[in-house]
Amino acid sequence: MKKYLLAAAALTLLSGSAVAQTVLTVNIEPATTWVRNFNPFNQTSARQSTLDFIYEPLVIFNRFDSNKPVYRLAESFKLSDDLKSIEFKLRPDLKWSDGKPLTSADVKFTYDYLKKFPALDFVSIWTFVTDVQAVDTQTVRFTLANPSSLAAEQISQLPIVPEHAWKDVADPVTFANENPVGSGPLTEVPRFTGQTYDQCRNPNYWDNAHLKVDCMRFPQLADNNQILTATADGTLDWGVSFIPDIDNVYVSKDPEHFHYWYSPSSMVAFLFNLETANENNKKAFNDLKFRRAVSMALDRKTMIDVAGYGYPTLNEDPGLMGELYKSWADPSVKADFGKFATYDADAAKALLDEAGYKDKDGDGFRDNPDGSKISFSIIVPNSWTDWVDTVNIAVEGMQAIGLDAKIETPEEAVWTGNLINGSFDAAINSLPASASPYYPYKRAFSASDKGKTRFTAQRWFNPDVEKLVTEFTHTADLAKQKETMNKAQRIVAENMPMIPVFNNPNWYQYNTKRFTGWSTKENPFVNPSISRTNPARLLNLLALEPAK
Repeated sequence: MKKYLLAAAALTLLSGSAVAQTVLTVNIEPATTWVRNFNPFNQTSARQSTLDFIYEPLVIFNRFDSNKPVYRLAESFKLSDDLKSIEFKLRPDLKWSDGKPLTSADVKFTYDYLKKFPALDFVSIWTFVTDVQAVDTQTVRFTLANPSSLAAEQISQLPIVPEHAWKDVADPVTFANENPVGSGPLTEVPRFTGQTYDQCRNPNYWDNAHLKVDCMRFPQLADNNQILTATADGTLDWGVSFIPDIDNVYVSKDPEHFHYWYSPSSMVAFLFNLETANENNKKAFNDLKFRRAVSMALDRKTMIDVAGYGYPTLNEDPGLMGELYKSWADPSVKADFGKFATYDADAAKALLDEAGYKDKDGDGFRDNPDGSKISFSIIVPNSWTDWVDTVNIAVEGMQAIGLDAKIETPEEAVWTGNLINGSFDAAINSLPASASPYYPYKRAFSASDKGKTRFTAQRWFNPDVEKLVTEFTHTADLAKQKETMNKAQRIVAENMPMIPVFNNPNWYQYNTKRFTGWSTKENPFVNPSISRTNPARLLNLLALEPAK
């Protein structure tokens, strides 16, 4: 009853004059309607405001500040000298949003829960840790499967959930968690409809003194065009969308308050499902010459200039380093394999001819060397208009070299689900940005993550790469880490499991009319994107305060 009274009080607050000062209107995800799901382990249907804002991480690593740890639920961590175990110490007197104590028992419960229900473990943490112990009410010790200098970062990727709210959930995989009990700043949901929902202040948040935003409001916006309208008319305070010609259609409307800042971010790539159920396509997709030919058929510059309005950064690095990780790139890798990541339609045709891909049935498209038909669709979320245009340019390039390629545009949740469960032929996808290429490689090429995350959608796994990625964490010595990554990127470049085309900007629009304190190009204290792959979005939120 107390919770419902609090929710009613929050609704009363929202109806008053405080709305313009204390309610932050934001956009994270396009949707045709909102579905009430706040399961932090759900990778497809859960609202993208769940992690960080409802479930606060133990630690956030700020890649905009030399990857320094910013302590949240944990007040410290200590890695053993042999790198084989790590202890986190929680802040004293933490509470869940329902007022019950948050202790080391909840942390241990969460990780044991993931072991019991491995489908929830979207980073395969139990391939990384072997034991979790609650040393005392504030201290948790993790024993590691292998020595790791990055243990704190890896462990902090997962949300901590309350034992008392989750222990009796019959099926946590399908559990919608409609009324979440969380640890983050905005856990209360006083209003939820198909068109809008609000997340409001956690009455028991440990850091409420620094939280100056009472609620975040999420209007339902179906695609980039609707998002553009809401951004340009000043409805949105914080956005993460592609906006074409942003200086003219957004900034010029109110140059004093409407701003954006785009820094290099996640790599965008085309990929083939090497385990597709279509046996004819599978033959082609698993042929390295076929993948290389497709890569050379992609006009990356046109994708950037036309589809992306010049905002993305060209990525012709077959080792996937690109601009974001240029300090990690081995020049010899690009020298040896770079031609396969560069647009050259004539070379693409020649390579297909050499490999025996010819039109054997007279339909105008190339077939497999054995005569079987190749025909595939590339899936892309229908609301991501820049990516839709990118895929259309790619399809033109593939058809120009004789391949029967098409575009398919499901909703984002369906696209994500298809990438996770493998029910697709080809796709455009991205890998999350990080302080080093370790995390993109770990997310993309770990066999244990197959079927749990969209980042392994290509289903290409190499034991040597996995071994090198593990070895990367065995030392904190930068020179040794670079030596290991050089070997790994050479294997990836040689096999081309993903076809890079560009690096997305870190999409970020912000409106200073109602709130100030934003991370900006002039004051880049944290990654400001509100994307769900960026835990540091919480730090940007905590820096905001109502404009005077």
